Amino acid sequence: MLGFVYLILCFLAGWVICTYAFPGLSKIVEKDYKKRNISVSPFLLLFPAWFATGTLALTWATYLVAYLFGARAEPLYYANLIVMPLAAGLSVLGVLGKARAVKQNGSFLLTKDKKRAWLEIILAAGIILLGSILMWTTFFVSGDKLYIGVSVFSDFSPHIGMIRSFSYGNNFPTSYSHFGGEDIKYHFMFQFLVGNLEYLGMRLDYAFNLPSILSFAGAFFLLYLLAVKITGKPPAGVLACLFFAFRSAGALFTYLAGLPEGTNILQALMDNTSFLSDTPNEDWGLWNLNVYCNQRHLAFGLTVIFLVIILLMPHVYEMFEALKQYNFPGAGGKKGQKGSRQKGWARVAEAFFTKDGWAPENMGRAIATGVLLGSLGFFHGAAVIGCLSVLFVMAIMSKRRCEFIIVAAITLALTICQTHFFINGSVVKTELYFGFIAENKTIFGVASYLERLLGILPFVLLAAFCLEKGVERFLILAFSAPLVLAFTVSLTVDVTVNHKYIMMSCILLGIFAALLVARLFERKDVLLGMAGVLLVLCLTATGIYDFITVLKKNTPSSAVVLDLEDPLTKWVEEHSESKDLFLTSNYAVNQIVLGGAMLYEGWQYFPWSAGYDTDYRTAQVKLMYEADTPGELEALVKKNSIRYIVVDQDNRNSQDYIVNEENIKNTYECVYYEGEGDYRTSIYDTWKPVY
Repeated sequence: MLGFVYLILCFLAGWVICTYAFPGLSKIVEKDYKKRNISVSPFLLLFPAWFATGTLALTWATYLVAYLFGARAEPLYYANLIVMPLAAGLSVLGVLGKARAVKQNGSFLLTKDKKRAWLEIILAAGIILLGSILMWTTFFVSGDKLYIGVSVFSDFSPHIGMIRSFSYGNNFPTSYSHFGGEDIKYHFMFQFLVGNLEYLGMRLDYAFNLPSILSFAGAFFLLYLLAVKITGKPPAGVLACLFFAFRSAGALFTYLAGLPEGTNILQALMDNTSFLSDTPNEDWGLWNLNVYCNQRHLAFGLTVIFLVIILLMPHVYEMFEALKQYNFPGAGGKKGQKGSRQKGWARVAEAFFTKDGWAPENMGRAIATGVLLGSLGFFHGAAVIGCLSVLFVMAIMSKRRCEFIIVAAITLALTICQTHFFINGSVVKTELYFGFIAENKTIFGVASYLERLLGILPFVLLAAFCLEKGVERFLILAFSAPLVLAFTVSLTVDVTVNHKYIMMSCILLGIFAALLVARLFERKDVLLGMAGVLLVLCLTATGIYDFITVLKKNTPSSAVVLDLEDPLTKWVEEHSESKDLFLTSNYAVNQIVLGGAMLYEGWQYFPWSAGYDTDYRTAQVKLMYEADTPGELEALVKKNSIRYIVVDQDNRNSQDYIVNEENIKNTYECVYYEGEGDYRTSIYDTWKPVY
């Protein structure tokens, strides 16, 4: 029950924060960026804005207070005891203090246009339904069994470990659950939120799925609003959401073209259970809706990105409106005579260096926006970087550039503070790296890769770029910034994680693909309408089939099933703390991970991609399991601060070392065991030597 109260408090706190930090927020939905009436339902902006800001505020407050009580047995008890009543009290006072503003700005959640209201209600219901299907299909509890979908279980290994290290442990100062005993280099705050919800009594699947669904819906709601404000066309907003959900790619068409002659196409599609692939790692489900199932924090990051862009976008339109008056080429104004054009260029120069070109319009709003984006750092670091890259380009052709500078400065300051607080050193290893994961890392190789990865989307966007002018053309360039970043720079040891930047660009650029299609439908010409339908099918066919594949992959019969009442899991919960390191095989997810055990080294890909030195620990694991004498083992155990040693079937079948189980048995007391023979699982307590 308290977990649901916590989520309600997130909305209430967000309501108050937005009322004070972004006064008149609901008015944003009344007009597009060109001052035309659009009348979008306010709930599409307010609900995600309240959820994002309130969740960031309450989760950080809860974490920091819990950190202060880290020496206590249950720091989350004290944190929630302080933060939740305080949040409730401040919310009440805040609402009372702004009662008139709240009544004026937040009383109507639906547009007065009834037809539009029903369209947006249906859109919102469809988005929530889609998110619910995705989240509950891939992660749910039935009886006393936890079902983890086969397409997400690998990524859920560290996620569940981190969640349980908070809900059943005391992970303060925080360590990475698959590489315990060191700092935390991974953006973990969404997992902390889930862990706290479970600690407050919410069942694990509800604790993970509800914030995920709210984040997923919030990202779609704000994308719809952003698309309508840019285009002035609600159908373009709907299409942008459609293109967000179902990616453009050529994989389905390549697959169909490769089927042998005479194949029953429908049967082949029904029998296939793999993600279709034309490019490296595409068969991981790296680009489709599966990403939002296994990286639940990504949708939350997108929600904040879209909110920040919505707040700062008016300054770009102010600049282009000014340039239009000066007959600036490409700004949408009329071409003047030669003399007037020269005079226009002089005015352009003046516009870039006048006071309103730089001076902030609203300092408080800029500071609040910077705090909002900066607070996202350890919820989703890549989202912060991707957003800053877009804002950087937007600021070039914008009024009020100091607002962008303030936002960037506060974001960087908060991110640096968080990094120094959590990390010893830096997880970011920036280097020029052209080509991302394209097989041929040349200009033409990258072009070929993008064509295979994105299908006809690049050609649609090229057409949109040629047809549009002024601010729309500039925004296509600005929204391409994360994509350019992905193909030119590597920020981590694993360049594959740059895929999130490409996805950010594709989602934002989808607005202009939607605008082009919407204009085809507006012409009310049969041929153009058919062309629009064909474009929609080509842009979404692979994504729709990917969604079907997600459902086919993640059936209960194929899921990884864990027992919530398993004796081994219960033993780990009751007999270990998050400071106790477990020497184990390189686990992904199992009953020990579910118990919240802090692994000395889990599956190496997770800590390696997060920036940890896995080579050293892999060598130490081998030395400890193969130690010949109790003295040798004891020295290694003390050196690596191991509390428990696990010997199980995974160890015995390891290809990396040969377990000297007899030496371990002769060195430490076995404090837990189950099973027999090769299937026996034994846990030895290094605090209880027997030699």
